[in-house]
Amino acid sequence: MNAKIEEIDGKYIATLEGEMDTAAAVEVEDVLKPLYESNGKDVIIECKDLEYIASSGLRILLSILKGAKAAGSKVTLRNVNDDIKNVFKLTGFISIFEFE
Repeated sequence: MNAKIEEIDGKYIATLEGEMDTAAAVEVEDVLKPLYESNGKDVIIECKDLEYIASSGLRILLSILKGAKAAGSKVTLRNVNDDIKNVFKLTGFISIFEFE
């Protein structure tokens, strides 16, 4: 699992690649933790190469969303594949995240 954050045009772009299973989520959370306080900057999470997400990964994304909303920012999930989008539908998260 690879995760990184870049700041481009005043937005945070987080890129997720691989499988965000429970074991990988600990490492991913360390990388993405700065996004919990987005400081008013919008966050885009690029999921083009994300192959799997466990409940621990969903918790991380939810924490990012809560922090961003509190700072007046928005979080957008970009290029989410159908399998992962189904996970969001099953958990009810589909209605609280924005998809692009």
